[in-house]
Amino acid sequence: MPMPPRYHPATMTWRSEFEAKRTTPDEAARRIPRGHRILLSSGASEPLAMVEALVRNAEHFADNVIEHLMTLGPAPYVQECYQENFRHNAFFIGPNVRRAVHEGRADYTPVFLSQIPGLIRSGRMPVDVAIVQCTPPDEYGFVNLGVSVDILLAAIESASLVIAEVNPNVPTLFGAGYVKADAIDLWIENDVPLVEAPRHELDEAALEIGRNVASLVDDGCTLQMGIGQIPDAVLRALEHHRDLGVWTEMFSDGVLDLIEAGVINGKNKTIHPGKISSSFAFGSKRLYEAVDRNPTFTFHPSDYINDPIRIARQHRMVAINSALEVDLTGQVCADSIGTLFFSGIGGQVDFIRGASMCKGGTPIIAMRSTAKGGQVSRIAPILSPGAGVVTSRGDVRFVVTEYGVADLQGKNIRQRARALISIAHPDFRAELLNAAKERHYVFHFELPPKGSYPAHSERLLRTVGAHKVFLRPIRSTDEDKLTEFFYSLSETTVYKRYLHITKRFSSRDILALVNIDYSSDMTLVLETQEPGSESRIRGIAQYFKDPETNFAEVAFMLADAWQGKGFGREMMKQLIEVAKQHGVLGFTANILETNLAMLQLFHGSGLPVETTRREGCYEVRMPFEKEAQGIEGLSARAGGERPELPA
Repeated sequence: MPMPPRYHPATMTWRSEFEAKRTTPDEAARRIPRGHRILLSSGASEPLAMVEALVRNAEHFADNVIEHLMTLGPAPYVQECYQENFRHNAFFIGPNVRRAVHEGRADYTPVFLSQIPGLIRSGRMPVDVAIVQCTPPDEYGFVNLGVSVDILLAAIESASLVIAEVNPNVPTLFGAGYVKADAIDLWIENDVPLVEAPRHELDEAALEIGRNVASLVDDGCTLQMGIGQIPDAVLRALEHHRDLGVWTEMFSDGVLDLIEAGVINGKNKTIHPGKISSSFAFGSKRLYEAVDRNPTFTFHPSDYINDPIRIARQHRMVAINSALEVDLTGQVCADSIGTLFFSGIGGQVDFIRGASMCKGGTPIIAMRSTAKGGQVSRIAPILSPGAGVVTSRGDVRFVVTEYGVADLQGKNIRQRARALISIAHPDFRAELLNAAKERHYVFHFELPPKGSYPAHSERLLRTVGAHKVFLRPIRSTDEDKLTEFFYSLSETTVYKRYLHITKRFSSRDILALVNIDYSSDMTLVLETQEPGSESRIRGIAQYFKDPETNFAEVAFMLADAWQGKGFGREMMKQLIEVAKQHGVLGFTANILETNLAMLQLFHGSGLPVETTRREGCYEVRMPFEKEAQGIEGLSARAGGERPELPA
């Protein structure tokens, strides 16, 4: 059988037809009818030459609406002198059009990014003219939309006039961004570099937020993040993770560093495994060169990438988004400052809901604790008058600031308010607590959290069966866990700790224990985490510093089933380390003479142990400056009686 003739793209007629559509920017602009709605490609793909041509020919236009997602380049059409010619409508408000929106010369459409393509196709958000930036046609007669696929395919399909700004600097991205050249009605050439997004230095607050977010990300997770200081800080904090994937509406340069380090490889992704899946990107020239014809990256429209159902199918989806303000019940405002619209809904709700539905998913709102140079708390009693809720209190799980992590899922209003106050800036905690008391969100006797949570003192000790066992400082939000712990103890264990039987552990008493000043006192909790279940406290180790002597009274308590397993030694070791860092000179304790396990713990700590027996108890003193290397030889240095220890 003879072989079929070889396919030769060069023999096709599209080249001559495409060349016949070539024109100048001014002529292309004048072909746009008055009153028509014009959609521009977004981000780094803004068609700069055509934007200049629109305003240069402004007298040709009347009441034309220019729409787009955020663009990185100039937006001269929003100037007051053009308000009779153009009206801008923002699907996401960028810095270049924000003032015009505030002054009423431009509009804002609050809409989920996942829904925009469908609304365009249905005609509910009509597009008459699509102006896009793309690559020159390839040998098969296709142009590529480069780093901005997002909502453009729907616009191209729906528009009666498609104008392309052909730019040889546009990278070719694999995925859905290929468009047949015959879909273009007019085109111009503009050989200019893509607009770059500046990167800012990361300050300590951003870095701390990054570390806090990274603590919620396990190896093998799939990430969604935006651009800016906080996403960059998160990516930097993930440098020691492994096998991460990316499914995100957008990304910037920070992703490249983790790809090069082998941290991001997408091996666990369920859709597009091994690839970075996105809808658009902007960053530096390095980014644009890295994605060009690189099969690691695949770009798809917003209704595909931002579809909550697809997001939920990812492997352990982690959605990282930001906010302008969060109230004490967990409502998130992300698009306005009071009545002033600032940005947009974008893909926040798409990804928060998708991650919430994902097995093992983690929805995160990450933000700085303050705004306006520290003058305003982003955690507020109520949202500012006029502020809208983008993400509802029912959708929110983790809220992260530089002061810690608040887990709101399944929590009541009292628990939510307390958790959010604990991660607010310390300067605003008392004010927020008073506001919570006025609204009867919390108990009237509560005190504001003291200091910053010392996350550096957290330790993963070991795994026991299905449990991961952690040792960490107590948090002001541990009231319920600590209450459950105390009521799980036997009377014998309680008596050994308090030297009397305690029948009730009141909220007032528990709150006094969880709300400590970490600079002088410390309580470490032994916490277990089983996959798919809430963590539980299994033990506590605490000291309370006497400011006059700089010695601290120390006490321990372990759940009955967790005694005798060596955890007391690990808790003692960590408590000594923390105490030394805070200027404690040694420990004291009062224990029953029959509490041989505690005596053995002290004598095995490496500290000199001085004991005095009084009325059935031992008064114990353990100075730090004369540390021993174990029990051997200790009796020669210890003062008072040496109790008999069990073998």
